[in-house]
Amino acid sequence: MSADSQDELGPGNLMGVNVLVREFEHLRYVADTALATAIYLSTQLHKPLLIEGHAGLGKTEVAKVLASALETRLIRLQCYEGLDISSAVYEWNYQKQLLAIKLQEKSEHTVEEKEKHIFSREFLLQRPLLQSIVEEDRTPVLLIDEIDRADDAFEAFLLELLSDYQITVPELGTIRAKHVPYVILTSNRSRELSDALKRRCLYHWIDYPGFETEMRIVRARLPGVEERLARQVVHLVQAVRRLELSKPPGVAETLDCAQAASTLGKHVLDVETVEQTMGCLVKSMEDSVALRAAGIAGLLSE
Repeated sequence: MSADSQDELGPGNLMGVNVLVREFEHLRYVADTALATAIYLSTQLHKPLLIEGHAGLGKTEVAKVLASALETRLIRLQCYEGLDISSAVYEWNYQKQLLAIKLQEKSEHTVEEKEKHIFSREFLLQRPLLQSIVEEDRTPVLLIDEIDRADDAFEAFLLELLSDYQITVPELGTIRAKHVPYVILTSNRSRELSDALKRRCLYHWIDYPGFETEMRIVRARLPGVEERLARQVVHLVQAVRRLELSKPPGVAETLDCAQAASTLGKHVLDVETVEQTMGCLVKSMEDSVALRAAGIAGLLSE
């Protein structure tokens, strides 16, 4: 991002949202005004932004593109069931501590001094959440991806971070953020998040794009794909989304399908090509059966 663009994104500048849209498009991400406004307010108010929506619609990409636009570091925490503090926040380097204890056996330091040394930051392994707090150079973008996969206990732990941007390490005390990170949380809504977490965040829902918006995305991400083929792929994907599938295709599947057809040297999308690229479009045997039962030829002609 140029210095002029960074100035335009400054607090109180009404052009900030439009500049953000342009910067994202420059980085090949098509963001509508509603999403750009949510991102802009999140950065200016220093409030986390919770983005929900179906899988494959570019939620994770928002944080990546924002970090590129701001020319800052992206710190990513991928959530999963059983995620705990040692994986998300910090843990002690026990092997290094044991080595330090052995080296200090014959030293004249007191027990308290030895203990203070081995529980210093030198022996602390920083995980994503702590990294975002101690970052010194520039304000980082912290991506907490698929927070709905983590359990309630971890979600509750996040509240301290998102409220006060500080983390407490019992042996060291409370560590406060040098630069309050820009925080993006994503969720596929596999479970309902707590009201306490939602209250601390701005919120945006990403829905399936309309035809013209999806065409803009394909043009931006796959400029080498022929226009006619791209339009046929987008038409097909939008028709497939209206079927009763367990996992309707997202924009990611649209891009995969268009790129696959182009790689195969296809200039038009026909039944044979759809069959050949079926694995790009649907991700289960049941959905493949449902797609064929709906009639591929009929979907192509819609």
